[in-house]
Amino acid sequence: MSGKASSSQLSVSSSGSGGLSHVYIQHPPLRCNVPRSRGLFYDDGNKLLCSPTSDQVFSWKTAPFDPLVAPTSDLISEGPILSIRYSLDAKIIAIQRTSQEIQFFHRETGQNFCHKCNPESESILGFFWTDCPLCHFVLVKNSGLDLLACDAESKSLQLVKTRKLNVSWYLYTHESRMVLLASGMQCNTFSGFQFSSAGIVCLPKFEMIMAKSEANSKPVLAAEDVYIATIYGRIYCLQIDRVAMLLHSYRFYQDAVVQQGSLPIYSSQIAVSVVDNVLLIHQVDAKVVILYDIFANSRAPISAPLPLLLRGLPRSNSFTSRSTAKDSESPEANISDSESKIYGDDWTFMIPDLACDVSNKLLWKINLDLEAISACSSEVPSVLEFLQHRKLEASKAKQLCLAITHNLILERRPVLMVAKAVEVLMVSYSQALKTGSYLKGIKDTEVNAQFKSLKTNPKVNKEKLSGGAERSSTEVHISSSQSQQLGPANSPLNASVSERQESQLTSPAISPDEMYSFVFAPVEEEMVGDSSYLVAIILEFLRSASSVKKKVKPNINVLAIQLLARNERYAELSLFIINKVLEPSKKVAMQLLESGGQNSQVRKLGLDMLRQLSFHHDYVLQLVQDGYYLEALRYARKHKVVTVRPSLFLEAALASNDSQLLAAVLRFFSDFTPGFKTTSDCHTYNRILYEMNSAVAV
Repeated sequence: MSGKASSSQLSVSSSGSGGLSHVYIQHPPLRCNVPRSRGLFYDDGNKLLCSPTSDQVFSWKTAPFDPLVAPTSDLISEGPILSIRYSLDAKIIAIQRTSQEIQFFHRETGQNFCHKCNPESESILGFFWTDCPLCHFVLVKNSGLDLLACDAESKSLQLVKTRKLNVSWYLYTHESRMVLLASGMQCNTFSGFQFSSAGIVCLPKFEMIMAKSEANSKPVLAAEDVYIATIYGRIYCLQIDRVAMLLHSYRFYQDAVVQQGSLPIYSSQIAVSVVDNVLLIHQVDAKVVILYDIFANSRAPISAPLPLLLRGLPRSNSFTSRSTAKDSESPEANISDSESKIYGDDWTFMIPDLACDVSNKLLWKINLDLEAISACSSEVPSVLEFLQHRKLEASKAKQLCLAITHNLILERRPVLMVAKAVEVLMVSYSQALKTGSYLKGIKDTEVNAQFKSLKTNPKVNKEKLSGGAERSSTEVHISSSQSQQLGPANSPLNASVSERQESQLTSPAISPDEMYSFVFAPVEEEMVGDSSYLVAIILEFLRSASSVKKKVKPNINVLAIQLLARNERYAELSLFIINKVLEPSKKVAMQLLESGGQNSQVRKLGLDMLRQLSFHHDYVLQLVQDGYYLEALRYARKHKVVTVRPSLFLEAALASNDSQLLAAVLRFFSDFTPGFKTTSDCHTYNRILYEMNSAVAV
């Protein structure tokens, strides 16, 4: 948000929603209008939206976002309010009363105490609470930083350390634990400090680029033109250059701050949001949003600029603007009118993903429409890569990837395009396994239901689908651990960020099993005509899986054999087996035996595979089935196969109507199977053999 820390007062609507957009807000908003409110304040350390009155503070939890959440209230004394922040353990409320004084209220005991600036020539610009082991509270003054320890029992703050600096204004976000202090005549020289659970890190000073409108002009950088954003765990500083009409980005390293490039802007009024690691640039004048994916390492936007969409507005309210003057005087008309306005003059955007309509006391959460984004480009591999990096709606991203890949094959798109798409999915799956983020977060039945819905969605099915600096030092980034310690000079700087825990619970990564169940198997059922295309795609899939050293289960190999045999491509099938393009397994061997009914070479490959994989029991059964009884007996004896019943051989020998063969089988079991002579099978088949020989003699 603009100005100082994220708890600074929100600065105080216009067009309605459009029909097509990639970004939306969902009605209803969080309504935080209380009688005699003295403004709204955002405490990003606790994710609270605060609305104080003369004697109370009402606060709403904004994460997880629930528009119906009830506020909590705390009693305070009367007085001016410039800023409000709760301590990170939520026991103390700190309220900046003036530029010289901050008052503290203990929520449980009701006791309070004050901390004043000394000397009076200093003024307080703001403050924030930290989980840094060195201090609990940081006071930002025009003369620098005071690092303080809070002692609620003694009703005082103890000064731990002072950092003397000239400060014009500052920025702080709890997500990054980073504070930037602006100084200089143009306010473009910055000092940075990171206050994390691992300790305090001092960043080198740096200057921001500013274009001049005239030769001798010296533009001054305003606080509302600078943002701290955390994207993919990396901390960036984003700076709006209104003269050059560019958004400059800087990335923090331990020993340097490196400019990463610039993005064009097309409006004099700009706001920034970050939703699921996607950078949103709101062109407020034009009332559109432009999306960028920094991970893609491209300066091109994800899609064309489109309006911010308002979803879920009751149908009866959509005609409010047509109401008569008499109608508009009713409370219902006023509420619907205020809640249907987008990009109003009093809207304030708070990083990462909130927008506050200050005048109407409404809070909106900004969301991505992954399905709309997926349908906006024909660059399918790029779209899949984008979806594979989405975490907030991992399940939805996963279903979209499955549906896109399914339709891509069903439409017989070029093999090279499909191969690139499949490779993206396999690389993403491999990386998810390495990082431990891959979890089967939803049941197969749920996957199937969602997949079928998306597969038939015309948005995905019919439309075209889309698609740093060299080492200066280790980059400053965000860590999920609250207890990581500060490492050596060349190790990453870590901050404790509970906000990222959700992103580690699920992943849109797709396993080879899921590719078979939700892509290849359904496509095989739906695809008509020559199956050569599908075989080529399966081979590309196997190549991609092999390139990331991931084994696939036999079902995909079995499907390939079925398709090849169906087209009588036995020579190719044999080569794929011999060269182990199709990995050996029992299921593969059994499918070769089945498909080899019309081709002896293929059947022999199946038999050899059973033997090589030491499936002795199955190998013996197949020999018996093929009539090689004595060979089967010798193999069973050599490999000590005791699981095959003697009756199987005896029945087969009897069915051959060959008394010599039956006699040989009986002799084999009598000689090599202990106890066989006492079994009923021995007596029965000896009697049958005697009868067969008697009949021949007659």
